[in-house]
Amino acid sequence: MFHGFVSNPREAHSFSKLRIFDLSNNNLSGPLPVRYIMKLTAMMNQDKRQGKLKYMGDANYHDSVMVTMKGLEIRLEKILTVFTSIDLSSNHFGGELPLDIGNLKSLKGLNFSHNNLTGYIPPSTGNLIELEWLDLSSNKFTGRIPQELADLTSLAFLNLSKNQLIGPIPQGWQFNTFENNSFAGNPRLCGFPLLETCTNSSREIPPVIILQANNMEHGGWFEWKAILMGYGCGTVSGVSLGYIVLGSRKFEWLTGLLERKGANMRKKWRRNAHRSYQR
Repeated sequence: MFHGFVSNPREAHSFSKLRIFDLSNNNLSGPLPVRYIMKLTAMMNQDKRQGKLKYMGDANYHDSVMVTMKGLEIRLEKILTVFTSIDLSSNHFGGELPLDIGNLKSLKGLNFSHNNLTGYIPPSTGNLIELEWLDLSSNKFTGRIPQELADLTSLAFLNLSKNQLIGPIPQGWQFNTFENNSFAGNPRLCGFPLLETCTNSSREIPPVIILQANNMEHGGWFEWKAILMGYGCGTVSGVSLGYIVLGSRKFEWLTGLLERKGANMRKKWRRNAHRSYQR
């Protein structure tokens, strides 16, 4: 039942040997304790030399701990010295994931589920090459799932459900083994294993439509809709008028006039589109 904020560390090398960072199932709030997380050097530079497995403790006594691994609560009667995990789930932390979270290359498990985290999932998470489980469910993450996550060949458990993620689900490697409950609760996600198919890829969508979609998220939907409607109506009217005057002796004069008008309209349209995109 701990509550309140987690203050910033006072020491330059706080918890440099810490391998299990677990504050789960409390009432902690405030921003995610990023400054602590990014000082966990034992999770960055793990000794990968092959040899006999070692456990925390000594010949007469071994440490044990209860951890949540791959969605299951498990008691480790012996803790391998190479075991590392971060679990801050079921609190009220806010803020975004640090962009350089990929520096924790020895991390085995990461659980930030059931918080109020926002922003994008950083592409640097694809650098967590030792990661075996990742749970970011029940937050407010937005944007696309980074394609880099599909490169995590050790990832056996993934839960990104109940967020605000959009776009196609990455394919390949471990991502082809996850079930739809790993992505449920994101209405704008599409692709395998969900039933919702991705009808258009980024290559198939014209650039104008992509800009329109981006500006819909930043309050520019009305301006783009008006521009596109005007452009479409102008095109139809121009074609119709061309058929009507095709046989007229004034056709050449009218053609020149329409070309000048069209050039002016295109310049104006581009200026307005550029301003709307910048907003």
